[in-house]
Amino acid sequence: GTSGESKRLEAIEVQVDNKGYDLGIEYRTHIQNIGWQDWKHDGEISGSSNQGLRLEAIQVRLTGTDASRYDVYYRVHAENIGWLDWAKNGGNSGTEGFGYRLEAIQIMVVPAGSLAPGSTIRAFESNN
Repeated sequence: GTSGESKRLEAIEVQVDNKGYDLGIEYRTHIQNIGWQDWKHDGEISGSSNQGLRLEAIQVRLTGTDASRYDVYYRVHAENIGWLDWAKNGGNSGTEGFGYRLEAIQIMVVPAGSLAPGSTIRAFESNN
């Protein structure tokens, strides 16, 4: 994505380089006027296309028999806020009830139990 350019994310597809482990990734997005979509997996598109609808939040989690060996951290750059803190293993990242667009998403897979890449206090903001 971008930051500081006022461009919205409308869809995302995520894949993990599993380096020979039984490791996959699934994710779902919260879309303007629609809400949470169903979970998508390993390169499937989550979001919308040709509808001009913004992503507002995301959840990400690992799958496969080796998933317990890793944690997935992710954070978003939200309109009028900037970078929010890191969410982990399926937690909400983004906003709800503000009408703010996601502009960028960062995702990291780390060994289970590793320290977070930064603060985890403010990963999601709700106005509901």
